[in-house]
Amino acid sequence: MVIHSAEFLKSSVSVADCPKANLPEYAFIGRSNVGKSSLINTLTGFKKLAKTSVTPGKTQLINHFLINKAWYLTDLPGYGFAKVPVAVKLLWEKMIKEYLMKRENLVCSFLLIDIRHAPLATDLNFMAWLGTNHIPFHILFTKADKLTFNKQQSAIAVYKKKLSGQWEPIPPMVVTSSETQTGKEEVLNLIESLNKEFELPNRTH
Repeated sequence: MVIHSAEFLKSSVSVADCPKANLPEYAFIGRSNVGKSSLINTLTGFKKLAKTSVTPGKTQLINHFLINKAWYLTDLPGYGFAKVPVAVKLLWEKMIKEYLMKRENLVCSFLLIDIRHAPLATDLNFMAWLGTNHIPFHILFTKADKLTFNKQQSAIAVYKKKLSGQWEPIPPMVVTSSETQTGKEEVLNLIESLNKEFELPNRTH
């Protein structure tokens, strides 16, 4: 897939406030500081898309981008380590989960995980929640350029071993790097293939 256009549409406070659900949509989510904005910019080829199109503070909301005028890319608030009050985190969690469960045109979510870290409870618990609620997702390992290839493989093996006791099959995984563009084509090709299968049966367009 070649990205010809990418534009910021709006920030929403709830799923009811999101753009019209008439196009396939892909959500990007992960712990704070996982490199989400950088990966979004790398995937789209617009280096400042996720930073300059969204005004300060908007990362606390549901941010929609229109890609190639054909599908939505959604940037969700980070979870885990964030210097905000507990009450704010709880509001984010409620907003995120409501969006993931009720957004009718959501095709797939991409859960970003820093490949340098061992499996964290916050990520594992979030995966379990996605599975329990039958929400399709792929794991995108970020910052692969920070490790050698062998260390990347070791990290992935640790994750697979950890997940094998809880998942059958193990969630799909893609290794990415915003610096080297590793995984870019794989992710875009995946989205392209899913776009071709997208339908909104018995829904209001």
